[in-house]
Amino acid sequence: MDMAANDFTIEWYTPASAPAWDAYVLGHQEGTFFHRAGWYQVMQKGLGHKPHFLLARRDDQIVGVLPMAEVKSWLFGHHLSALPFCVYGGPLADNDRIAQSLLQVAIQKAETLQVDDLEIRCREALLDNAPTKSLYYSFRREITGDIDTDMKAIPRKQRAMVRKGISNGLQHTIDDDWQDFLYCYDTSVRNLGTPAFPRQYFQVLREQFAQDIDVLTVRDQGKPVASVMSFYFRDEVLPYYGGGTDAARVVAANDFMYWQLMQHAAARGARLFDFGRSKAGTGAFSFKKNWGFEPEALPYQYYLVRATTMPEVNPNNPKYALMIALWKRLPLGLSRMLGPMLSRYVG
Repeated sequence: MDMAANDFTIEWYTPASAPAWDAYVLGHQEGTFFHRAGWYQVMQKGLGHKPHFLLARRDDQIVGVLPMAEVKSWLFGHHLSALPFCVYGGPLADNDRIAQSLLQVAIQKAETLQVDDLEIRCREALLDNAPTKSLYYSFRREITGDIDTDMKAIPRKQRAMVRKGISNGLQHTIDDDWQDFLYCYDTSVRNLGTPAFPRQYFQVLREQFAQDIDVLTVRDQGKPVASVMSFYFRDEVLPYYGGGTDAARVVAANDFMYWQLMQHAAARGARLFDFGRSKAGTGAFSFKKNWGFEPEALPYQYYLVRATTMPEVNPNNPKYALMIALWKRLPLGLSRMLGPMLSRYVG
């Protein structure tokens, strides 16, 4: 699609553009792991959603990108999002004019698809006068790789929990076999009343991001009690999917796990630890603050098409309270079987 008044064109992504797309994302100051081209296949093959990736070109050079995907469900609605299942999103561009052009084409696509809404998961607000949700906060800070410096950066009470995990004799490994991770993660989300993701999702993540993804598992006397999957991008580490068993809290496995991840990631060259997003007022929000991370608001923005209000597809919505309460009571095996039927629409 030509933007006649501009010196650039906007077109739909094809796999042939992947190397140039990723080079652009890597070189862009605001680029994130979630802007990478691999998410096209993750959305399509891992979750069964239709990706709609836009790019801008000038003289055959990419000058802007906007990854999106369409999520359609009779239970949770019909949405176009940049990007679902990801903390960050929105356009990357050489300048604001290109970014706004990408957003306008995204709005046109949302209108054509007649979705309920278009969601832009910004780190900074980009749409003028758009409904903006202030539900989520990110948590990011530097790490050094120096044990004493990084330990002292943790507030005293949480530092004591890390040392408790160490004194309990916990062990950690970087795992090639993800079965223990899946067990810990599935147990954790079941206990929270939320469905687990399909195995195919994690498999495609692994295929697409290869060396930029790993799993750290904590064991107590040989038994897995906590595990976390992390993404790596430039000098950042993002512990993204994690969880623990009922025994994890008793032995301080979660604190031990994140401490070991900080050291492992620093050894890989990471200097920024991104603790992901959390909702204000939740246990996860408090946990991250207790680790010395300061919350930063994530202004997710919406363009409403058929909807009249912003979507509330999250556990805070009272209409899901009964479903969450029932899910917590499911046997793990049953929650693992049923979870993928729902989770691919909730992200």
